[in-house]
Amino acid sequence: MQNAGVHWPESAPRRAVRGPLAGRTFVLTGTLPTLSRDDAKALLEAAGAQVAGSVSKKTDYVIAGADAGSKLTKAQELGVAVLTEDEWLALIARG
Repeated sequence: MQNAGVHWPESAPRRAVRGPLAGRTFVLTGTLPTLSRDDAKALLEAAGAQVAGSVSKKTDYVIAGADAGSKLTKAQELGVAVLTEDEWLALIARG
């Protein structure tokens, strides 16, 4: 195709996502007992997870802290697994 004059923008090669949570999508809601939202997000991403801002059918886990609201309700309606901070930290540790 290039010989025929078709050109497309170059893109960076995709890196394989690795870590114990690779390929899983998490949503954070409420106030976590020991971590800020930014710290929790950084730990999840370092473990290979994707962090989303809203709950959908594609969400694997919701991490719920104190005063969790509509995201927790939506997770329960969709049957998405809900974890505490301790539970998801144990999930990372187990690998």
